[in-house]
Amino acid sequence: MTLTIVDSHCHLDFPDFDGEHEALIARAEAAGVKRMVTICTQLENLPRVQELAETYAPVYFAAGTHPMSVTKQPLVTVDELIALNEHPKCVGIGETGLDYHYTADSADLQKESLRIHIAAARETGLPLIIHARAADEDMARILSEEYANGAYTCVMHCFSSSPELAKAALDLGFYLSMSGIATFPKSQDVRDIFASAPIDRILVETDAPYLAPPPFRGKRNEPAYTAHTARVGADVFGVSLEEFAAQTTENFCRLFTKAAF
Repeated sequence: MTLTIVDSHCHLDFPDFDGEHEALIARAEAAGVKRMVTICTQLENLPRVQELAETYAPVYFAAGTHPMSVTKQPLVTVDELIALNEHPKCVGIGETGLDYHYTADSADLQKESLRIHIAAARETGLPLIIHARAADEDMARILSEEYANGAYTCVMHCFSSSPELAKAALDLGFYLSMSGIATFPKSQDVRDIFASAPIDRILVETDAPYLAPPPFRGKRNEPAYTAHTARVGADVFGVSLEEFAAQTTENFCRLFTKAAF
């Protein structure tokens, strides 16, 4: 069986990949990666991100303001985010979220930004892409409060938070995305959280250039390495790599409908 898989979250516009995009994407396709969603974390970088999606057929994009960047420019508006949906290859809103590990001093602004992104996701029907670090209680509360105001879809990107936040997200019908973190030897607690989740609510990602899975840990990550994380995911769920790749691809297409194939 030929492997078909999706890297649901990477950062191809980062300087780590300058001058290498053609080879990078060729390696990904050779490894069975049929879709890559590159994430714009600051809207000032949107032209570069859009150009990548327009140039390379397997590349789609999402855009928003990363929680660690909310103080660097004026808050994005709901209308600005809604307008992104006009681009045929814009498939998600974010990443947005809360990060109190590095930037707790901007917590109030992060919360405001998060609610703006949720409103745009609700209005457009595009999935929300969430970054959560050291902010589990506020994250669970805001996601639930906003869902009560109107349904929206969401993926908890690079999930490595608490079982309680995982349950809160899954109870709302959201998805958990597995990154290289889940492959690290000391991440059994993260693997246990994934193992308790429904397999039809799991995505895989690289978060490239970060968090490369073994045997590349400590090196630059790239979309071609998605299968190494998926292999661990297959073990967690007790299925073959091909089955896990097929299931997570089906999940991706259900959530990211504009990039479905």
